[in-house]
Amino acid sequence: MSEHRIVTLGTAGGPRWWTPIDTHSRFGISTAVAVGDRVYLVDAGLGAGRQFTRAGFRMDQLGGVFLTHLHSDHTTDLLNLALFGMFGLSGEGPRIPIVGPGDRGALPPVSSRATTPPRPVAPGLPTPGTADMFRLLMESQATDLNDRVLDALRPSPLELFDARDIALPAGIGYHPNTAPTPEMAPFTVFEDDRVRVDAILVQHPPIAPAFGFRFTSDEGSVAISGDTAKCDNMVRLAAGAELLLHEAISFDWVTDTYGGRDDETSRASIDHHRKSHTSVEEAIAVAREAGVRRLALHHLVPGHLPAEDWIRAAAGADVEVVIPDDLDRISFARQRVLAV
Repeated sequence: MSEHRIVTLGTAGGPRWWTPIDTHSRFGISTAVAVGDRVYLVDAGLGAGRQFTRAGFRMDQLGGVFLTHLHSDHTTDLLNLALFGMFGLSGEGPRIPIVGPGDRGALPPVSSRATTPPRPVAPGLPTPGTADMFRLLMESQATDLNDRVLDALRPSPLELFDARDIALPAGIGYHPNTAPTPEMAPFTVFEDDRVRVDAILVQHPPIAPAFGFRFTSDEGSVAISGDTAKCDNMVRLAAGAELLLHEAISFDWVTDTYGGRDDETSRASIDHHRKSHTSVEEAIAVAREAGVRRLALHHLVPGHLPAEDWIRAAAGADVEVVIPDDLDRISFARQRVLAV
């Protein structure tokens, strides 16, 4: 049996440099799913490329990159992965897929907390999907890349990677503003000779679409929530999996950080966290309802909260709960029962 494991390249969520920054600081959210000698990357948060190499992986082992959604704390190192990772690729094999959400199709509504409606960024293309985002990232580095391509004769990242938008199933009733998380069944977004990757819409307003992913091999399966409030779709995706990686936030931290302020930004921030994220207790409930025996909490917000605080919040759970550090390895291989 080949090794089936996840490696937590980074376990912190949120677009912040969490302080204090010390030897125990968590890198941005990114998870490697390793099946034998091939590895698949879920999200590319701050430091993902560096952590990928620290975990002992090589770029020529990379079978695909999967983005749960397009918030910056999940995508910020995609640029570095392409610009630095290109030096570990020959360009002789097939392009590496980058699979993620498509164009939102509409701007989100302005928060009801706003006194003056803000102006959107890049009104000509305000909600690019994965394919457009990757193209724009590469175009922003054209000076560098043309030096590499024309002078050093390196292959372009556009020849090494294939950025693809996930096409949603027809007829599910999805709308980015009014129905971003309709009840649905998981659907397949990728398959090769090692794994099948299924996706489902999860609840992380205002961004849409936002996905959870499930990797299934002959030896086991792991479900990864992405960012979400507790939702039935995530229970469906994780049903019977050997391992569930689920986000968790401390709502006490939300209250301490924003609750004492009386400005529109703080009030809107509380609104966002409450409707878009999951407490430890709620993540445990998802695992229980899905029949998952082992739950690992990641995308921890705040990223500087001591592990003991997360462990305390999970005390008494009726499923096994793990609070991994960065670069921890967790098996998702199905346990075999030996005949006696």
